[in-house]
Amino acid sequence: MLAAAIDHTLLKPTATEEQIRTLCAEALKYRFASVCVQPCWVGLCAKLLENSPVLVCTVIGFPLGATLPAVKAFEAQRCIAMGATELDMVMNLGALKSRQLELVQDDIALVVHVAHPHGAIVKVIIETAYLTEEEKITACQLAKAAGADYVKTSTGFGPGGATVEDVTLMRTTVGPDMGVKAAGGVKTAAEARAMLAAGATRIGSSAGVMIVSEENG
Repeated sequence: MLAAAIDHTLLKPTATEEQIRTLCAEALKYRFASVCVQPCWVGLCAKLLENSPVLVCTVIGFPLGATLPAVKAFEAQRCIAMGATELDMVMNLGALKSRQLELVQDDIALVVHVAHPHGAIVKVIIETAYLTEEEKITACQLAKAAGADYVKTSTGFGPGGATVEDVTLMRTTVGPDMGVKAAGGVKTAAEARAMLAAGATRIGSSAGVMIVSEENG
């Protein structure tokens, strides 16, 4: 069932409280894996989804990844305190392209260090549309070395979203035990199934209801 693999997502800067409440209601109805929201909505979502199987996912250093490492770690800490159990952090892309690889890995490791003692998981957004194939491989290797739980294709705010080719490359790079999240532009059941077949273990989509409705058609 596709719903169990979907992070039901609403990250628009203009999202209203009413829309966030609707997102949570839909997540409960369709049994999505999580809702993925901006940090300011974590507390509300945690309250609305309390005692349910739907998790609260939020974003860290979003959408550019250029926030200072200590700020990412603090943001992660605050979001966990408010009820988030999944953190989708954006990699420092400028540092990656500058070959400041130790900085990139340490940036991720700081968030992992905050998250894991509380049982929260970390997904690292590598924003594939900005990267060469070599950089995609390096990004995945650094995320894995830093102890992250997932690598994720895209923010949905970059120049492109998830592709089957990128998901395949990411799965090949990280091996069978690490999560891979395909996000950005996944809007149909066929696209979601293709991402899962390529090696994704989670789908991030703002079209979750449409996807599951199509699947149940």
